[in-house]
Amino acid sequence: MKTVLGVVLAGALVGGLAAAALAAPPWAAMGPGTGMGPQMMGARMGGGWAAGGAGACPGLAAAGTTAPEAAATVTEDKAKEVATEYAAKYFKGYTVERVLPFQGRFHTAYQVELKGPKGETRVLHVNPWGGVRPFSGPMAATD
Repeated sequence: MKTVLGVVLAGALVGGLAAAALAAPPWAAMGPGTGMGPQMMGARMGGGWAAGGAGACPGLAAAGTTAPEAAATVTEDKAKEVATEYAAKYFKGYTVERVLPFQGRFHTAYQVELKGPKGETRVLHVNPWGGVRPFSGPMAATD
């Protein structure tokens, strides 16, 4: 009987401690603006999104603007131009077959399909700021 009571008591104690630990994170008791994040960066570093400037993220935004205002999005024509330059440099003989827009997290990005000299296909992704990343290896033509 004592053994069963001890096991039940230990289980209840572990369960209670787990519930208390999950109820609220320790930094919640410190109040607003004291945790990690834009509030801390803006208050202690003299800039940042919270303070209305670009001080916390150099190169992300022009002085006096916030990041969403400074974001330059690439058009479909610009995506095709960037992909053509990339293909000429890294994939000799490949040409741009088609450019397909898709919705990224906040902006429109583009999937560019390249056609190779032997009919193979490669896919590039062009992000909203003009960065290019190969998405897959060569694929055989299925026509």
